[in-house]
Amino acid sequence: MAQAIGIKDMRAFFAIVEEGNISHAAQRLGIAQPALSRQMKHLEENLNVKLFERGSRRIRLTEAGQVLYGRVENILGMVDGTVREITEIGAGTKGTIRIGTITTSGAMILPDLIAEFRKVYPDVTFEIWEAEGARIIELLDSRMIEIAITRTKVDNANYELLVLPNEPLVMVMNAKNVCGENDFTIRLEELKNRPLIIPLRWKSNFIAACKKLDFDPQIICVSDSIVQDLLMVKMNLGAAMIPVSSKRLFTDGDLVYKRIVEPEMTTHTVVAWRKNQTLSTACKNFIELFKKLFVKEEIVL
Repeated sequence: MAQAIGIKDMRAFFAIVEEGNISHAAQRLGIAQPALSRQMKHLEENLNVKLFERGSRRIRLTEAGQVLYGRVENILGMVDGTVREITEIGAGTKGTIRIGTITTSGAMILPDLIAEFRKVYPDVTFEIWEAEGARIIELLDSRMIEIAITRTKVDNANYELLVLPNEPLVMVMNAKNVCGENDFTIRLEELKNRPLIIPLRWKSNFIAACKKLDFDPQIICVSDSIVQDLLMVKMNLGAAMIPVSSKRLFTDGDLVYKRIVEPEMTTHTVVAWRKNQTLSTACKNFIELFKKLFVKEEIVL
């Protein structure tokens, strides 16, 4: 019964055919000619076929040898290609980085970051999952993603964390229905009796701040979809509280943005990955660029 052919035998056979004789093939492989001849004889015995026509100065293949050469050429091509691909992935020059992000942070960070990253690693691709903060952490825990970008509070016992600088929260209003004395800021008490759209993650803090000023805010909608919130403002349904970076999502003249003051309200973005998860090299390189371009603070235990 014919036995399996190893990669070593395939490379030896392929070298002989490519070089045209045993002597040159032995030099190419860095082995002695008699050893290579014995290896081919042993291969023929294992396969129970003749692979070479004997008696010619230049190697000639039998019909079986020609079939084997075609197969070996394909197999070695796949093997070498796979080795190159694995090596490139190991070096971080190829592969796919899987990121989960909330809308506002992703819009603020990812386009510029990916553009900069691809200048150095043009063959790395990305998968971006968008959801609300708690769902992003679930995707991280299930290893569907390697990096989470969120504004949700994250426990640093289980995650490595990078914290971006604080950014102001602003009220965005329809240009036809603007309130507040100042053109660029708005005091919280000036929102009294105004219909408001507030993201869930800031609802409790916002209500508490309003109660300190002796009024209950008129919240008509609680929504963590910043794009949806902005669309509702465009329809003049109310004013929405959003991070200032979200201005990048809509740049038309229908909207007016005012920073919240008295009291000032801020938020920050957290980048997280699991402590017990082995990150791809490409992902590690991405995080290093993240640190270089954006990070104010890295939280470690």
